[in-house]
Amino acid sequence: MAVLRNDSAQAESLRTALARQLVAEGTIRDERVAAAFRAVPRHLFVPHAPLEIAYADDVVLMKRSKAGVVISSVSQPSIVALMIEQAAIRPGDRVLEIGSGGYNAALLRELAGPGGSVTTVDIDPEVTERARALLDLAGYADVRVVRADGEYGVPDEAPYDRIVVTVTAWDIATAWIDQLRPGGRIVVPLRVRGQTRSIAFDRVGGHLESRSTTLCGFVSMQGVGANYERLVPIAGDRLGLCFDEDQEIEAHPCDGVLAQPPEQVWSGVVVDREEPLLDLNLWLATTLPGYCVLSGELPGVAAPRAGAAAVATGDSVAYLCCRPLRRGPESFVELGFTGYGPDARDLIDRMIDQLRIWDVHHRRGPGPAFQVHVVGDELPPGFRIPRRNSHITVSWKG
Repeated sequence: MAVLRNDSAQAESLRTALARQLVAEGTIRDERVAAAFRAVPRHLFVPHAPLEIAYADDVVLMKRSKAGVVISSVSQPSIVALMIEQAAIRPGDRVLEIGSGGYNAALLRELAGPGGSVTTVDIDPEVTERARALLDLAGYADVRVVRADGEYGVPDEAPYDRIVVTVTAWDIATAWIDQLRPGGRIVVPLRVRGQTRSIAFDRVGGHLESRSTTLCGFVSMQGVGANYERLVPIAGDRLGLCFDEDQEIEAHPCDGVLAQPPEQVWSGVVVDREEPLLDLNLWLATTLPGYCVLSGELPGVAAPRAGAAAVATGDSVAYLCCRPLRRGPESFVELGFTGYGPDARDLIDRMIDQLRIWDVHHRRGPGPAFQVHVVGDELPPGFRIPRRNSHITVSWKG
């Protein structure tokens, strides 16, 4: 579909190599998605980057806020491919993209085909102006670019068969559900208890049910839907505890709690260093009051890593850590917990109990399922996370 301008044999070769790499890694499974990656000239959407950078499997930063926070980027191709595979866009689909940049919209346009349409919306006028110019340059003049707060979607083009959100969202906007056709699909990077997952939801009646999830990372949503985690320092500016907006943190350990004598218990649960623990962290979040996430790092043996699961009370904290095996493969570690404060041992015991339940019943299972209901709906059983517009329910099989 694209009419390539300012293209080159080198760009085409690098584009083909990138698509081949993503297929070989198993990131792309659909040949239609591979064809879209071979067709869209990514280098035109990152005009200041060398060709080798434009076609590397890496994010390209485009804009920072005055505080230095990244607020616009051209996403990593492998993450883009994973989300597009989740979306399963069909020829003729009407597609809405929340968060513009141009490149992703061009890929969506390739997949929707001549009988479909793509609308992309962003709150930042600089971003939409750039997206409009670059889409025109790359041959995608029929992609509609709208400057507006993505929280409200684009109602005059609804209903949509697919909605693809390319910014991290803390909530599912009511407008997104309303503008999604019954049976349609929305793919959204949803932030839940310190981790962001790209979740593909299908609309079932008036609510959403998850179909697939994968770990990802995106710039945060701006405008009405913006949200920022709250940080409670416990070791000066070196380490803090992150809580979601809905969590009550009237009582939390004071800065300096780590100066108390530590408690440490090892669980006997062994994992590969490369094994993702996002399901474990979410299991702990759904079963333990006071769950939070460590932000920052401390040196030392069995020190917490940034993003480690933790549980806090008014005067104590315990967190997940690991140690190398005394015997066995170097790539494997044993999981345990370190705690500080008068409640440390109780917190550790409760965390170890839940770690062992996860290890036996959920570690090799299908993982969590998610449902999203608008406020006021009857809610299904499971762990419920209240948001401004919706309730997110997390459930586990087994």
